Amino acid sequence: MSGTNKSAAPKIIPVHVTHPDRDELFRAAACPTELLKRNVKTFGVQCTQCQKKLDKILKCSKCKGVWYCSKECQKKHWPIHKLGCHDVERSSGAIKLVQMLTANITLMMCLQAASVMDCALLDNPRVGFDTPFMVRIDIAIEPVDILNFIELYLNNGTVEEKLQGMVQVNTISPWVPSMHGPLTPTRLRLWREARAECNAKGFSKDPVGLIEFINYTENGSTSAFQISPAAISIVKKGEPFVSSSALTGNQTEQPLNSETYINLHIRADKQNQLLLRTEMTEQDKEVIRAAGRNEQSLFVTLLKNKMRRERIYANMVNLTAK
Repeated sequence: MSGTNKSAAPKIIPVHVTHPDRDELFRAAACPTELLKRNVKTFGVQCTQCQKKLDKILKCSKCKGVWYCSKECQKKHWPIHKLGCHDVERSSGAIKLVQMLTANITLMMCLQAASVMDCALLDNPRVGFDTPFMVRIDIAIEPVDILNFIELYLNNGTVEEKLQGMVQVNTISPWVPSMHGPLTPTRLRLWREARAECNAKGFSKDPVGLIEFINYTENGSTSAFQISPAAISIVKKGEPFVSSSALTGNQTEQPLNSETYINLHIRADKQNQLLLRTEMTEQDKEVIRAAGRNEQSLFVTLLKNKMRRERIYANMVNLTAK
């Protein structure tokens, strides 16, 4: 026997328990699939070069993250686009997932409420009317099964090659001109047109802003959106987010947090009613592995902040802390 007694590293056995009311709560709040399919038809995509609204999308075949009305516009835009164009694995890009997210009235209400809070619309009554605002939504794809997430995070190498994934929101943050720079002329024009359209339709009292969806493997997509009175009312009430442990039944109150509600709602969708599921790519998996290795990158930081914020990950971040 060796004179040094080294104890073996403790074996981690994850346990995942589902709350008995999860399915009932999901059905009560979920947007019906038929309504999603109708709403998605109103999702407008504009040509990246000339801003013409597109009925048929011509995507960049390499990155699938920009759209054009013609090959001529694609050629004109190439000197700018080539600086950030890169290969992505997902055949359709993230555009279909973004379309389904924006077509979902439940989730968009949450994003509207988050925008009111993060962009301080209650403190600046003319923002959204005289001046634009923009909110950024960092989305990612995570395994549907939390146990698969743990396997990727701990880099144990046992996950299947094909994993079903789901959309998750890592963070919602405001566009800050002093940090990110002023809005581009294209975005300003998009906001002005949307503001004028809302005024013409009788919604002159509703703030209008821009929303940008960002995915770590692709270019962002920006569209205009309207803040409803219901979203403003939610923020004014300020009711806390209440979560209940499936294991102990203990309830915990947290400040209103749209990201957490959105992520739990999507996670509870076991039949893909919300159409926010897709097969995970190696790029999706690698971000989770990189987080487990404590690599330093923006996407790892966003993921780890999400893990600290949401109870389902428990103390997983501490398992790999150096």
